[in-house]
Amino acid sequence: MSELALWRLSPAYHAVNALSGEGSYRRGGRWNPPGIRMIYCADSRSLALVEVLANLRRPAFLQSQPWVMIRVSVPDDLIERPSRVPETWRQTPYSAATQALGAKWVQAHRSVALRVPSVVVPGEFNYLLNPAHPKFTKVKVGQPEPFLFDARLA
Repeated sequence: MSELALWRLSPAYHAVNALSGEGSYRRGGRWNPPGIRMIYCADSRSLALVEVLANLRRPAFLQSQPWVMIRVSVPDDLIERPSRVPETWRQTPYSAATQALGAKWVQAHRSVALRVPSVVVPGEFNYLLNPAHPKFTKVKVGQPEPFLFDARLA
C-alpha cells in the first residue's frame, strides 16, 4: 500500500496537539468554519513553510520561539482528490463556499484526507485531514523535528 508524505510546520509548544484540529476548530480557515476540526498539511516541507509565512500576522513570531516540522504519512487510498472546488477558492477573506465544502467533507466522513489547491503556490496542494474519521488511526505521525527559519525571513 502506498502512502503520501505530508508536512505540518508548527510552533514547538503546539507539537503535542498539532494533529488535533484544535486551531482550526477555534479560528476556522479557508476550508472550514470555526467549530469544525480539521488539520492543514502541505505536500512538501517548502509549501508548509510558505503557507506559514503567508498566514503569519507577526513576522517576529518566527524567531521568538522554537518550531518543528512534522511528517504525516497517509495511505493513498484514504485520500480524496476532488475534480472541482468552488470558483471562489482563492478569495480573501475566505469564502463561505470553501468553508462549506470542507465542513460537509468532514461531516460526511468520506475520506481521511482531502486534497485542495494551495492559494499561495498555484499548482501545489495542501491536504486537509479529518481527525474524527474512523480510519484516522491509519495515519502515521512522525516525531517533530526542529525547524529553524532563515533569519532573512523575519
